[in-house]
Amino acid sequence: MMNRTLMPAIVVAAAVLAAGAFAAEPALTIYNQDFAVVRDSVPLDLKQGVNRVSFNDMTAHVEPDSVMLRDPAGVQALQILEQNYRSDPISQELLLNLYEGKMINFQVTRGEKQEIVRGKIVRSGYVPHQAGLRRYGQQYRQTQYSYSSGGGNQPIIEMEGKLRFGLPGVPIFPALGDDTILKPTMDWLIAADKPGKFDAELCYVTGGMSWEADYNVVAPEQGDVVDVIGWVTMDNQSGRAFENARIKLMAGDVNKIQPEEAGWMWEAGMGSMGGAMPEPPVSERTFDELHLYTLQRPTTLRDRETKQVEFVRAANVTASRFYVYDGMKIDWQRYRSWSMEDLRRQSDYGTQCNPKVWVMREFENAEANGLGLPLPKGRMRFYRRGDAGQLEFIGESMVDHTPRDEKISVYTGNAFDLVGERRRTNFKLNEDRGMLDESFEIKVRNHKKEEAEIRVVEHLYRWHTWEITITSHKFTKTDSQTIEYRVKVAPNAEQTITYTVHYTW
Repeated sequence: MMNRTLMPAIVVAAAVLAAGAFAAEPALTIYNQDFAVVRDSVPLDLKQGVNRVSFNDMTAHVEPDSVMLRDPAGVQALQILEQNYRSDPISQELLLNLYEGKMINFQVTRGEKQEIVRGKIVRSGYVPHQAGLRRYGQQYRQTQYSYSSGGGNQPIIEMEGKLRFGLPGVPIFPALGDDTILKPTMDWLIAADKPGKFDAELCYVTGGMSWEADYNVVAPEQGDVVDVIGWVTMDNQSGRAFENARIKLMAGDVNKIQPEEAGWMWEAGMGSMGGAMPEPPVSERTFDELHLYTLQRPTTLRDRETKQVEFVRAANVTASRFYVYDGMKIDWQRYRSWSMEDLRRQSDYGTQCNPKVWVMREFENAEANGLGLPLPKGRMRFYRRGDAGQLEFIGESMVDHTPRDEKISVYTGNAFDLVGERRRTNFKLNEDRGMLDESFEIKVRNHKKEEAEIRVVEHLYRWHTWEITITSHKFTKTDSQTIEYRVKVAPNAEQTITYTVHYTW
């Protein structure tokens, strides 16, 4: 328990901890929601009583109210009486603001000569930094924006009794005062019940850091057996470099208020490396309701740097290709405020045609399929080997977090040689009896040299109570208002599907 007699402390010890003052490796857990948790070691040499400690090796986007400072051994009791975070490092504009109403020197170049002139700073033109604009409310942001865009960011200097907008030259300031900082700084007022020298653990949440996954899927010239290479890309825009950091990447959907190695196949090219498997650069484990990916070796992540690390390489993954024709085309913006009664009366609703046939890729994220690793969300790019083994890009899409043993279906583009056509052939509405009959004709054409199976998707969008009364082909009900036909279309041929749906309400 903290000794209460220390509260009105008389003895004050001061310490300043600068960047590089300690050699302990920092640790990062980066979330794919544009924030990170930083864990650092801060050497403290505390005297009994109240100690002032300044630390200037934090990020520029720290959330000050998330900061925790403690003795990891639990030996030294710490009581933080006061914590002050200053995130506006010194700049020309800020110094002008500090000297508002005062006279300073300006260095002016006239021809080949440089002269010193005196001027009084009437207005500095300083506008608070963007962190403040993000932290506070909309009204504050609008006020600050109006101030800067309305000319408040223009300095006004008085020289020889006259006012001028803009600086007459390079301002020359006196020496920096004790109240100025060069980097974002955290100041603590720490009460200690006894002297102690130890490495305190510092932990805080910061913005300005993110990571994402990217997947490259390579298919051979013929066939659907592919290789999958996954990268994690880390982006550090936090305002601080992390030397030899232990880095973990958290995947999952964490509620954040805003202002196993199975299936890993390691090869060189298309063939197996043979021999012992190297340790993967990234390991994965379940953490709470999330998944944690740990880089196996320390790495340096510099400020303003983007770093990539390979985290999965799998071969012989079966990724089947199939085609989908979803011919209904609706301008949802036009109808978004309409009621169902209005939509039923609108005879043209849902009758526009989309002629494109989608190309889809689907594979099982299973160990038996060469994978079996929880895959974080990210961009998936598809390539196919062409002549002389050269890779050609054939499409990409985003994939969501995918647990092991789940399917991944990815849209990669539209088929060039497959075309769809959809038209309504009958519409009969009987409002008095609460009935509607609607008939459609769907045609799919194949201009390829080989047979193609196309999944024709139809949405029964008029009402949730429906019945297919007439149909030319067998269909599958995929959800409460969707049916799917699967038709095989011969080369240079066409298939026609017709059906009638009966709605009641």
